[in-house]
Amino acid sequence: MVALLVGLGIAVGAAVHGWHWTGRHPQPGPGPGPGPAAGARRGPWWPLAMVALVLVIGGVATRRAYHRLGGPVGDLLGAAERLGQGDYAVRVTPAGPRELQSLATTINQVAVRLAATEEQRRRFLADVTHELRTPLAVLQSGIEAQIDGIHPPDERHLASLLEETQVLGRLVDDLHTLALADAGRLTLHPEPTHPSALVADAVEGHAALAARKGVRLEATVAEGLPELDVDPTRIGQVLANLLSNALRHTPQGGVVTVAAAPAPDGRVRFTVVDSGPGFTADQLTTVFERFTRSADSQGSGLGLSIARDLVVAHGGSISAATGAEGGATIGFTVPVEKGTG
Repeated sequence: MVALLVGLGIAVGAAVHGWHWTGRHPQPGPGPGPGPAAGARRGPWWPLAMVALVLVIGGVATRRAYHRLGGPVGDLLGAAERLGQGDYAVRVTPAGPRELQSLATTINQVAVRLAATEEQRRRFLADVTHELRTPLAVLQSGIEAQIDGIHPPDERHLASLLEETQVLGRLVDDLHTLALADAGRLTLHPEPTHPSALVADAVEGHAALAARKGVRLEATVAEGLPELDVDPTRIGQVLANLLSNALRHTPQGGVVTVAAAPAPDGRVRFTVVDSGPGFTADQLTTVFERFTRSADSQGSGLGLSIARDLVVAHGGSISAATGAEGGATIGFTVPVEKGTG
């Protein structure tokens, strides 16, 4: 475009100069004759023709540039407007210069992510509604049965109602933790904590449940582990969720092992290994997603998702695997100092 304007300026300058030189200052010829007068009449036409040619070329170039840029820019503006209105199915065909093609690709990626987020939100609301409905229905039916005189208000029936309120309380606490993690408002209170203390507390808290299920609970802590700068309550919650999940899927006579050992990258790695059926290939891809659970599970499906969020909040990572001979292994690493590693 700059070259076009420069060329137009040169042409106009040449036209004015040519008109001035040939029209107003004709040079005398060597002798009498019509030579100079005829030259003066012919002189102005070639600069004007050049100006007209440049204008035609400029018009064609401008039209081509408009079609090359105007169409893709219009598509991008339309797609952005539809995205703003909540239409996440919009897609833009990359066209035009490289920069506009890159922008179109980015808009398509944003639309895909927004669509996935919206689908997750709807599924999450549906799952939460389902999880709340069950204990509420049990509570309502139990209270109505006592009011109608079907069940006496004795200790056994009241204990059943209390258990359902505890289920509701745990579910609300889990949802609150997830909401804080999503909003980036999960508050940690780190303090120097030794890995052996975390493992011992987790095993002690689940010893009674393991005994009732007839499952052997073991602990292994490597020597020489450094203290961790972590929130002991939150990491304890991670280990509790992993142990509860392991005990839930381990048959009678099985073994669940909790271990802490140094990781190759200088972190400390905790693992919970059970002798249950392990994860299927499909489960491994979704094991940490919310409300993911097996068909025979009695849990809410939030424990492993909460464990993941708490580990990530500490700057760590978590993974799941199935052993060669079966059994599930879930391990997570945390840095020795928060935010490092």
